[in-house]
Amino acid sequence: MIAVEAFLAGGADWRGSIEISATADEESGGYGGVAYLAQHRHFAHVDHVIIPEPLHKDRICLGHRGVWWAEIETHGRIAHGSMPFLGDSAIRHMSAVLEEIEQRLYPLLARKTTAMPVVPEGAKQSTLNINSIHGGVADLAPGDSSLPTPCVADHCRIIIDRRYLIEEDLVDVKQEITDALARVKAQRPTFSYEIKELFEVQPTMTNRDAPIVTSTAAAIERVLAQAADYVVSPGTYDQKHIDRIGRLKNCIAYGPGLLHLAHQPDEWIGVQDMEDSAKVMSLVLLDFLAT
Repeated sequence: MIAVEAFLAGGADWRGSIEISATADEESGGYGGVAYLAQHRHFAHVDHVIIPEPLHKDRICLGHRGVWWAEIETHGRIAHGSMPFLGDSAIRHMSAVLEEIEQRLYPLLARKTTAMPVVPEGAKQSTLNINSIHGGVADLAPGDSSLPTPCVADHCRIIIDRRYLIEEDLVDVKQEITDALARVKAQRPTFSYEIKELFEVQPTMTNRDAPIVTSTAAAIERVLAQAADYVVSPGTYDQKHIDRIGRLKNCIAYGPGLLHLAHQPDEWIGVQDMEDSAKVMSLVLLDFLAT
């Protein structure tokens, strides 16, 4: 908004339009925000898009890796905790799944690397995170002094967060998990599970010679007196919807902030970085719109 105000305050004659889309829902998929706008053709008149993600003021983010989220649930049979041999612990089954991931899948992913300029360095390989784990009876509330229910867990769930590369096929990504579960099944006769797919995004990357890229690079060099750095984000953001649904390839992420602080409790953005980034964006507006 500061960049637009600075551009308008400059008083230059200009053609075309400037639009700021202040949308919600990006962290939970973007389907109620940018995806909604794209599906209803609100980008049909748009030629260039900058998404102000915190990749830093000297970086042009061309795109992002792909993502697949899924829930894996193991099944068991409930029994009294004093007689676990009468039950079948879903948590123990899940521990075997986690061990399979640790021993077989993580080494496999470490060997998969990309030519995309992904930052930081560790994200140039395929990654898998266990976002959460839940099993058995509900946890006690904080401060609750009562004793837990003594039961063998009849269910256990994990949420997996698989980030994959543009060189990978999503079918193969899913098959790796299916194969891992099949190996566990072969070792545990009573092993039973379900996979529930939650979310998937294809990788995307804008060409370095796209107009929005070259204009932003020139503005960065003018404001910061240095060449722009071209990167790809380890995580996804709303470019996925502008690209796949809106069919607009001329899109980048650019903005102040430090990527390694993302989702940290002390995440912050420097005031000078905000000012410099606003100057860069206003120069991009001047480049595209001034008559």
